[in-house]
Amino acid sequence: MSVKHLLGAAVLAALSAGAWAAPDAAALGQSLALKVAVDSNQGAAAGAPCADLGADWALCLKGRLILENRGAQAVPAGGWNLYLHSIRRILKLDTPQFAIRHLTGDLYQISPTAAFQGLAPGQKLELPLIDEYWMLQESDVLPRPYVVVDGQAPALLRHDSSDEASYLLPLTGDNWKNPAGELRPLATPQQRYQTFSQRGPQLAAAQVAGRVIPAVKRQQLAGGQLRVEGLSLRLDGVGADGARALAQRAAQLGLKAGGAPVSGKVVGSKLPADIAVPGGYRLRIDAKGAAVEGFDAAGVFYGAQTLLGLTPQNGGLVPAMTVEDAPRYEYRGMMVDLARNFKQPATVRRLIDQMAAYKLNKLHLHLSDDEGWRLQIPGLPELTDVGARRCHDLTESRCLLPQLGSGPANQSGGGHLSREQYIDLVRYAQSRFIEVIPEFDMPAHARAAVVSMEARYRRLMAAGQPQAANEYRLLDPQDQSNTLSVQFYDRHTYLNPCVPGSQRFVSKLVSEVAQMHREAGQPLRTWHFGGDEAKNILLGGGFQDMKGTDPGKGKVDLAKQDKPWGRSPACQAQIAQGQIKSVDELPLKFAQTASRIVAAQDIPTMAAWQDGVHGAAGASDFATANTLVTEWDTLYWGSAQAASDFANKGFKTVLASPDYLYFDFPYELNPREHGYYWASRDTDSYKVFSFAPDNLPQNAEVMPDRQGKPFSVTSSAAPARFAGIQGQAWAEIVRTDAEFEQRVYPRMLALAERAWHKAAWERPYTAGETYQLGVTHLVDKAALNADWQQFAAVLGWREAPKLERAGIAYRMSMPAVQPGNGPYAVTTEWPGAKLQYSTDGRNWQTLQPGQPVQANFWRGVTQDGRRAGRVESLSGQ
Repeated sequence: MSVKHLLGAAVLAALSAGAWAAPDAAALGQSLALKVAVDSNQGAAAGAPCADLGADWALCLKGRLILENRGAQAVPAGGWNLYLHSIRRILKLDTPQFAIRHLTGDLYQISPTAAFQGLAPGQKLELPLIDEYWMLQESDVLPRPYVVVDGQAPALLRHDSSDEASYLLPLTGDNWKNPAGELRPLATPQQRYQTFSQRGPQLAAAQVAGRVIPAVKRQQLAGGQLRVEGLSLRLDGVGADGARALAQRAAQLGLKAGGAPVSGKVVGSKLPADIAVPGGYRLRIDAKGAAVEGFDAAGVFYGAQTLLGLTPQNGGLVPAMTVEDAPRYEYRGMMVDLARNFKQPATVRRLIDQMAAYKLNKLHLHLSDDEGWRLQIPGLPELTDVGARRCHDLTESRCLLPQLGSGPANQSGGGHLSREQYIDLVRYAQSRFIEVIPEFDMPAHARAAVVSMEARYRRLMAAGQPQAANEYRLLDPQDQSNTLSVQFYDRHTYLNPCVPGSQRFVSKLVSEVAQMHREAGQPLRTWHFGGDEAKNILLGGGFQDMKGTDPGKGKVDLAKQDKPWGRSPACQAQIAQGQIKSVDELPLKFAQTASRIVAAQDIPTMAAWQDGVHGAAGASDFATANTLVTEWDTLYWGSAQAASDFANKGFKTVLASPDYLYFDFPYELNPREHGYYWASRDTDSYKVFSFAPDNLPQNAEVMPDRQGKPFSVTSSAAPARFAGIQGQAWAEIVRTDAEFEQRVYPRMLALAERAWHKAAWERPYTAGETYQLGVTHLVDKAALNADWQQFAAVLGWREAPKLERAGIAYRMSMPAVQPGNGPYAVTTEWPGAKLQYSTDGRNWQTLQPGQPVQANFWRGVTQDGRRAGRVESLSGQ
């Protein structure tokens, strides 16, 4: 017998001796561990057949799945299946030992074949892998793979079940770089020192005692100070709930009830013309107290918030001054994705508190998507019984299949707002002058609703009630369209506009939610329809037919691909009857149908993501008095022109620019940063602060595109007036409430600054003017940096302690360190931020101002010392 056969026999003997008599899911979960390694993000250059495998734009990576047995017994050769999440399409698992099957979305099943001989204790098995696109961040690999044995409860792989751990092995070489080209350096302590230093000298707390976030329109310092240890609030016009909200904010800052008198009243047009607008106010502060005159109740509320913003935590001295102020935009928004991963009501309430403090006034709640339905709707229990839960049920009768790293149990993938909880949140927001805008995404991104209504259909059919079963059915059962959505779902991701149940469903939904708003005391004024991404991605520009010869496009059998609803008999009947010419018209037609339903409920505004109104001649194509577009193109892909076009067609246009305002994106370019990054790999607070929304072309002179490349934008001849701007907190890979807060804060403060206040360094819009980083020099960047340092000083000295006191898990400043022969030069993103250092990476000391230090390991820490940030090494180890 050969040596090779002797070794094989020995392994088989070991497996036979130590294996379980039958597969045991719980034991497998305790033993198996799964890691992912990237060998090359330049898959084609490394020999991978990216185009032949059907990769979008022929972009793929070569890597490995590393399966390890960390247990004391052998893993059996069969009788079990492994399930894992992947945000990248797995194009090939190149091994005869396992078969792989895509189930839905990011969920894959890996099954042992007859070639798999089992896994001995301590043994690793490396399975070659080809994925679409690339993996540049450790968060690209999702947690909670799990194992299933028939007849047993699914078991998480315990070594891979934490939200904090990384299951992507460290990227080596240039694999951290975007394969399409990366011009920016990796974020390291040394690189940060250069970046932060270039923004100018930091300011002391006393230098910004009169500055507030957001900045005011104008102020006049009067000399003298008001001592604030507590406040006696006597505010007419804000109502009992508004007064209570302000008192709660004061208490949250450590101020006593009673003390410096603060009066307030509504004076309307008696204010100067430029601040006699909704939300406008005048604030006078002197040594005796403060007085607010508001154009309306919101103005009184905001004037009081400015006083609270000027007041240090636990009280102190506030400069005497007169402030005259008004909002830049009517719409100052924050979108929260509750659908992908649920956030607890207490977290949303904390967000509302902070939005009110910084004068944001629109809370856009994304309440449904493919991965979850998050609001109880009376009469439709399956929406939350099924659509708000994830579990391992291949029939999806009890729940949705696991997605986004949720694993087989609910985790952050489960949860919803009861009717009462939603009413309470709306009421809470109303008392803080914040409008709640509910969004239920359709006709695409509707899988949670479609699957839930199929569960309802089966229940009622079994009960012998076919008419009731079909009342809210959202799909055409005879539709055989072959599609793949943006996040890899089949035709069940699309609500079918051609079946009568879809229109009845929208009517039911709008009616029930409008009633909730009435009960909360905030009539529903804006309904967000969603409307985005109703397409089959395999029909996009990055693909070609199997006979195609373009090496830069993936090959697919285009004859087998359909547009959404392309093979739906119900939709084909509408074409035959002349109601539509093709299924391409259905998304817009359905949006118009929804607008009529919304208008019938006396809701004045319907909103949609911009692709939801694609093809409309203008806002007048819709039945509501106003149609609002949430514009989410990137600047380097043409949003300056697109946003202007929408505004000039009569749409109320809200900028949601992903390259500046998507807060699920990384703060900086580092693989250890978490976040999606399709539009930007580094969106820090400075970048948000630098955004010039009134003059979108200007931004091309300040920031590059996602790869660090300069791009050019020329102003169009038709300037546009936008309704406002909005930050987006998408949650595909934001699984915990603490991570949500790290993504939102402090970037939301910079958002509030730009939404409320137009800075002097923002240039007026001039038709025909061209901007490009490194080429044109029109923007006063010295003024921008000086303004940033004012903002950063208020953030560091005054607002960060307030966030900590409110229990907000904001992202700390990362260490910025420049080594030298002597003591190292050290700085932070904003003054007042604390750093800790260590010589061994285990024992930590807090850096004191002016302290000379030489140390290799650094991390940020909150001012109260309760939370520490990511450890960074100057040596890169």
